[in-house]
Amino acid sequence: MQGNSLRNITILTALLLGVGFSLVFFYAPLDADQGFIQKIFYLHVPLAIVALVGFIVGGVHAIRYLRTNDPVHDARSYVAIHMSVIFGVAVLITGAIWAKASWGVWWEWREPTLVSFLIVFLLYATYYPLRYAIPERDRQARYASVFAVTAGAFVPLNFIAVRLAESFIHPRTFATANGGLPPKMQLVFWICLIAIGLLWYTLVRFELTAKRTRGQLSRLRRALDDSPPPTGTAARIAPGAAAR
Repeated sequence: MQGNSLRNITILTALLLGVGFSLVFFYAPLDADQGFIQKIFYLHVPLAIVALVGFIVGGVHAIRYLRTNDPVHDARSYVAIHMSVIFGVAVLITGAIWAKASWGVWWEWREPTLVSFLIVFLLYATYYPLRYAIPERDRQARYASVFAVTAGAFVPLNFIAVRLAESFIHPRTFATANGGLPPKMQLVFWICLIAIGLLWYTLVRFELTAKRTRGQLSRLRRALDDSPPPTGTAARIAPGAAAR
């Protein structure tokens, strides 16, 4: 049943990604100022939003682990953060490409939106060394969960601070002043955002399924290693071995 569900969500994700990025190239209008390079917006911004939401999801599962001590929530917290860090790398790469094409520089330190995302990304990059510096599994899960809760609370605070700050050159996606996005761009943007969100969810499901399968195989190997040989096996093998 789980296999069918995962297959169905994978097909839906692939279809929605195909539809979304087809609309990007064949339906969304060209930006009057930036031209074709602005179309990277439909990848860059959804990746950033989904990555930040994924960090918060990791914090929610960390809270549930601290309350229940259920390792399932620790695994979900870890995978949510892991996938969001990967998406964060994609955000920084696509952002640098867009910045170079539009502004002539790979990075602009005076822009609070860019710097704030980099701070969040670097904060979560320390999650891995913190987690794996602790060999004992229960303590590892507890310390990692406390980190995930603290960092997850920082994400919305950081977002609010950025919204209150004056933007230097980075556009505001959901601006209410100056018109915001035109209707066609908004439609394509929301479809791409849902598609990227589904991609994140699908990849998280795949990684959790892989971890669960590896755990089951490990337990099976240990059970086989610990089980005694069948009665009479040694007696049948020993004479042959002695004869040789």
